[in-house]
Amino acid sequence: MRIGAISDLHIDRHKSLTPEDYLKIMVRTLQREEVDLLLVAGDVSNNYKLTHQFLEQIERQTSITVKFIPGNHDFWSTDTDLNSNEILEYYMKMDACLIGKPFVINDEWAIVGNTGWYDYTYASPKFSLERIARRKYYGATWQDKVKIDWETEDQQLSKKAAKQAEKDLQAVKDKKVILMTHVVTHPKFAVPMPHRIFDYFNAFIGTSDFNNFYERFNIRHSIMGHVHFRSKFEENGIMYYCPCLGYGREWRTDNIETEIDHALEVIEIE
Repeated sequence: MRIGAISDLHIDRHKSLTPEDYLKIMVRTLQREEVDLLLVAGDVSNNYKLTHQFLEQIERQTSITVKFIPGNHDFWSTDTDLNSNEILEYYMKMDACLIGKPFVINDEWAIVGNTGWYDYTYASPKFSLERIARRKYYGATWQDKVKIDWETEDQQLSKKAAKQAEKDLQAVKDKKVILMTHVVTHPKFAVPMPHRIFDYFNAFIGTSDFNNFYERFNIRHSIMGHVHFRSKFEENGIMYYCPCLGYGREWRTDNIETEIDHALEVIEIE
């Protein structure tokens, strides 16, 4: 089986390309790569209806199964008719959403997915938790502060996400696991410090609440997004992937097909 993985499509953020342009190229790339199953690690768009529609259209046009977990942008509630908690409930009712619903591939493999949430541990220790909680630094505001209306603090959200992920991992503890999150669960994917800006903003990149899962469960592949760069590495027998497409202004070329082809990771399992 060939499993495709990609993250941070941001189909509604390009200065000239439309979501339909992204869809056309995604479908063509998946067919060319002969992908059997697609995993999307969040940040499809800034609107839950558009995210849902895009994922459904991929399934319809390719006839392959799509599984995803929402990213922070997928929870943005501005210009929608739902708040962020209602958007989460909406996603969890979708067949494609992995939160609370591990996907068993076969007798050997399963997929567990959870957005996760940032817990501030990736920031420089020079910042207090109170300073980080302001989510403002050098005149920049972390946009989740104004576009997501959770009623729970970030660190508690991280623990809640980890608790759900642990429950889902326990449900498939007899299998090899592909774990997919949106926020980063390995510090190698954070921006290297010291850094004038990301000494602070790394606080909103990753979580340490998933750390022990890699020792307790048979995780073989770990997919994440959020940081808008592409990288992969192996550590202790686990492959870690960050297959972010990212914003158009961050691409190395002007060709969306080249960029999607480069971002898409294909994992082969038996």
